[in-house]
Amino acid sequence: MVDTFEEVNGAHPGFRRNHAKGVCVRGYFEGNGQGSSLSRAVVFRLGKVPVIGRFALAGSEPYAGDAAATVRSMALLFRLPNGEEWRTGMNNIPVFPFRTAQEFRGQLLASAPDPTTGTPDPAKMEAFSKQYPESARAFGLIRNRSASPGFEEDTFNSLNAFRFVNADGVASYVRWSMVPTQRSEPTTTVALAPTGSNYLFDALIASIHRRPLQWHLMVTIAQPGDATDDATVPWPPDRRQVDVGTLTIDQIESEDVSPARDINFDPLVLPDGMAASDDPLLSARSAAYSQSFTRREGETKSPSAISSAETGR
Repeated sequence: MVDTFEEVNGAHPGFRRNHAKGVCVRGYFEGNGQGSSLSRAVVFRLGKVPVIGRFALAGSEPYAGDAAATVRSMALLFRLPNGEEWRTGMNNIPVFPFRTAQEFRGQLLASAPDPTTGTPDPAKMEAFSKQYPESARAFGLIRNRSASPGFEEDTFNSLNAFRFVNADGVASYVRWSMVPTQRSEPTTTVALAPTGSNYLFDALIASIHRRPLQWHLMVTIAQPGDATDDATVPWPPDRRQVDVGTLTIDQIESEDVSPARDINFDPLVLPDGMAASDDPLLSARSAAYSQSFTRREGETKSPSAISSAETGR
């Protein structure tokens, strides 16, 4: 998988093979105690835990210009008081476009620019859509989503399902979302016009410098029959949701100085009370993240597109 990213998008030593362009943040999560009914994980008890994380754009090019339609991500590491960690990577799309890693790789190859035209071969893209109709449906949902002006107004979704177990041993399958308290009027991705190569990150930096940003961590509980092994399928909108606490981001810093640049946001680093579901993408993500981490840690690091001069630290 990682070889394919490099083959299709080129090598960019020292950077993540996907979501290469990003900026790092710090803050804390304050659990409200409501999550303890679903999971015995310490993070869901009453109280605060420190968080370090990263906002990024999908893609392998670390200096690409910001674009409204590019998938945005929020990756977080929660440091729990008992020494455990919870790591999670979320995206601002409603579903994941691929059911398996093989499908993801197939789409990467199909979308590779043709050497003659510099654009993807339409015939290859059409063949991929016919072979994997679930991906075509998922891409339709993604294209039709409402988009916010920037990171701070985005909802970030786990996409994959996980398994929570509470103190009584009762298990639930869940997905979660970070839902912003700062709001904006949604618009289509086409209507958002860039005003600079780093305009999304510039707006995020300015927002955090003005005041802390906050998101509610909303956990959605599956019902029998809901897909737990297929991230291309959304759950019905009437599923029960529990607000388990608030994430506050109050510091922002360049990758050039932040320890978050060297964090592997492996989605299978989970505390007691949280576990993987039967979704095959989870083990594939974990393995690919590990390979990307190993490669970039052995490479010389180049400056981030968002410098310390821009972030203020």
